[in-house]
Amino acid sequence: MVMVGRDGERARLSAFVQASDGQALLLRGEAGVGKSTLLDLAARIAAGDGHLVIRATGVEAETELPYAGLHQLLYPLLADGGQPGRPPLNAAARTALDAVFDRTDDSPPSVMALGIAVLNLLSSTAATRPLLLVLDDGQWLDEASADVCGFVGRRLAGSPGVKLLVAVRSDIASRFDTAALPEAPVHALADADATRLLDRHHPQLGRHLRGLVLETARGNPLALLELPAHTASQPGDRAPEDLLGPHGVPLPRRIQEIYATRLARLGDTVRAQLLTGALDGTAARPGEGHAPTPGYRMRGVDEAVGCGLLVVEPATGNLVFRHPLVRSAVVQLATTDERRAAHRVLAHLHRENPERRATHLAAATVDPDEEVAAALETAARSATRRGGARMAVSWLTRAAELSENRADRSRRLGDAAYVAGQADRLGQARSLALAASTPGSDDNPAAVLADAYLALYQNGDVRATHRQVTAAIGRLRDGDAARPFQAQPSTTRPSPARPSTTRPDADPNGEVLDRLVSLLLAVSQYASSRTAWHRTHDVLTSLGDLATERAWLYAGTWSDVVRHGAGLAEAVERAAADLQHQDPWDVTRLAVSAYHLDVLSPLRPYLERVVDRELDTGATSSGIVMLHLVMLDQTALGQWDAAERTGQHALALATETGNQLFAHQTRAYLAQLAAVRGRAQEARDLQAEVDAWARPRGVGFLTQLADAIGATTALSAGDYETAFLYAIGITAPGAFRPYAYQASRTLLDLVEAALHTGRAEQARAHALAARDAGLPDLSPRLALITHGALAMTADDDAEAAEMYARAQSHPAAERFPFELARIRLAHGIRVRRAQGGAAARAFLAPAAEALDRLGATAWAARAHAELRAAGVTPHTPAPTAVPLTWQERRVAELAAAGLTNKEIGERIRLSPRTVSAHLYRVFPKLGVTTRAALRDALTRIDHHSAAP
Repeated sequence: MVMVGRDGERARLSAFVQASDGQALLLRGEAGVGKSTLLDLAARIAAGDGHLVIRATGVEAETELPYAGLHQLLYPLLADGGQPGRPPLNAAARTALDAVFDRTDDSPPSVMALGIAVLNLLSSTAATRPLLLVLDDGQWLDEASADVCGFVGRRLAGSPGVKLLVAVRSDIASRFDTAALPEAPVHALADADATRLLDRHHPQLGRHLRGLVLETARGNPLALLELPAHTASQPGDRAPEDLLGPHGVPLPRRIQEIYATRLARLGDTVRAQLLTGALDGTAARPGEGHAPTPGYRMRGVDEAVGCGLLVVEPATGNLVFRHPLVRSAVVQLATTDERRAAHRVLAHLHRENPERRATHLAAATVDPDEEVAAALETAARSATRRGGARMAVSWLTRAAELSENRADRSRRLGDAAYVAGQADRLGQARSLALAASTPGSDDNPAAVLADAYLALYQNGDVRATHRQVTAAIGRLRDGDAARPFQAQPSTTRPSPARPSTTRPDADPNGEVLDRLVSLLLAVSQYASSRTAWHRTHDVLTSLGDLATERAWLYAGTWSDVVRHGAGLAEAVERAAADLQHQDPWDVTRLAVSAYHLDVLSPLRPYLERVVDRELDTGATSSGIVMLHLVMLDQTALGQWDAAERTGQHALALATETGNQLFAHQTRAYLAQLAAVRGRAQEARDLQAEVDAWARPRGVGFLTQLADAIGATTALSAGDYETAFLYAIGITAPGAFRPYAYQASRTLLDLVEAALHTGRAEQARAHALAARDAGLPDLSPRLALITHGALAMTADDDAEAAEMYARAQSHPAAERFPFELARIRLAHGIRVRRAQGGAAARAFLAPAAEALDRLGATAWAARAHAELRAAGVTPHTPAPTAVPLTWQERRVAELAAAGLTNKEIGERIRLSPRTVSAHLYRVFPKLGVTTRAALRDALTRIDHHSAAP
């Protein structure tokens, strides 16, 4: 077809294709405006210039299939070894692509990791031949594929020879709306060009009808071609105005109705073939020979070709729909029974692909069918482990609808509610849980789970939630919904390390029981009280073999590592040997145990690999916990700038989703960072906010953190009396308060504050209590600070030197640089006073260097003062400014003006999550932690830049 007009668009596309550097371009316009024709033009230009052209089409039927669009786009480059002569992919890229396309059992990577792998694939292909990727109907691409395409498109400048051209409809929202790709709007034809196009294809039109068509089409090329043909095929006794349809009907809908009229004239067999092809995305793809799974081939459809509903794709000879509106019309015109029949055909066709088969089975089945429900449940579990929480909820809900008995229906709805809750979709979780309830009963365990999640994470209600979950566990254990749970207290506290090989799955309610137990442990951890934990241990004891080994592991590590943590580090290491086959929330729980035992670092690489995937696919709660854990490990290792960025990211997500518990927990972690960095006012402000929210609710986990922040802030400022008062609010000297997890973690703070306030006996008693409680055997960090505390409080210099040597020589000492530097500083001060400056320099110099490197300003100043007293003038390098990128500066200015993340995103066409990511990079660069401080910080750097 000869193109009419479009001189500007043709020139831009020609320049785009022929440019030597990598580029991406998004064409946006209404249905029928000519986007596909422009894509065809670009493909012809590229092919003529020797490009390898790969084409793909988004299909509405596949919008819920993760990575379906990406598979369609990349499979030609992956199949049969890809392109001859292409450099091999690097190992990381191959692993990421294999995981996504089901070639291995590895966990799918994050958008960033997968995007980098795709860039590697495209670059290696373009090394031998320039490459053009053409994606039509991008608005129908599944979210996972669209996110990766957006990531890749923004980074093609570094991949010469690779182009990405995408077309989307302007009247349908899509992930490309916030992809921040360069755009070229495709407008309607100018009046003169519209007239030329109409006259070229329909020269026989009378003057009156010609004018009506031009007025109705408003420059839309598809309407200009289809409206005259429609009027010619209608009965001759109708007025032209009636034939063109009523005013006010959107043009795409009017054209779709035209196609529906043609479809209605076809025979049932032909329409059945068209419907099956329309519902199977692979059948509508150009280049079907590269499809990863067999696509449905429409047969006996010459009649549809003759009336212009199908065309032959020149490059492959395959039959394709003339326009996406044809496909939509085919589906909408079909009856429910006809659609189900087509889905049954496709379910059989894709029987080797579990996700496609499950999708079609779900649509094809009306009556309860346990085989179909089980297939959907299997697909949901696979999707959960692959990072598809949203899809898992949908499939589990449909599986429940198709269940043959009430118990399976309730169980599957409970599963859907649980996954929705873990994905931070608490409202949906509550609705699903209520649907799972037995009529007339208020005791449904799934409903309890949903209610408890809402109460805990949104409101911080640990007291009522603990009672509610305990009662639900009792009813499940006793098998009597009318009988309240009565824990059987034991005179001897059971060992949390007690193994149990029995899984609760053997019981119909076992999985729900397991989830309730995990939630009870989480509630107990946040309550952080002796009463709550004693009650929880009684519940676990009463469950017998129904309490799993994991439950006891979590109970021991989350409650009180001083009393129950012995030997559990090895259990954590064993459980962490196979993370990729565990649900994301199981991974986070295990990682929390690793944190309490200070062995989190080996798990962190896995968390960093999957955290973006969890956030991208909707598992926000698990994602935020993973960010917390990454931040805590970064803090422990002295990577404080990175920890602050991670914390700001987690805070933005928790605030955005209304998760008040996680928001205040993140503020507490940020306050701890501010305290060790000497930013006392910031630490106190955050501490006050956390304490005011947590203390009235009895959230002991956070109130202990608030007290620990107060102690560290006061120590940093040299206010040792205040530090001591905060520290003894956590635990008394010489003892470790039961079930107060900060009691052991703040050992060094209490000892240091006591020594500086003349309470040497109490400091010594606390150090000896740590030794006698076996803290050095529980975790590497506790070993370091226990030996350090014993060195600080020893009366005998020889004992002090021995304890200091133990601390410094511990194999894991360098993994905790802040604690090690504090111990070196304290020992250096002691040596200087006893033996003189020359002997002390060997301890003071590395302490000062480490504290400078960390950015612990107050402790560093103290170390330099001691060095000066020891006869050394330390050199402190001047801090260097970290510049903002142009985009970061733009986001920072809008945030400083008071705009929300959503408003900023609308202003500069970014997603709120991308805005949040920019801000958590900007805050540490400017040395601020709140939006309110942005304006002053921007003014300061402007003043500095303007200064001579």
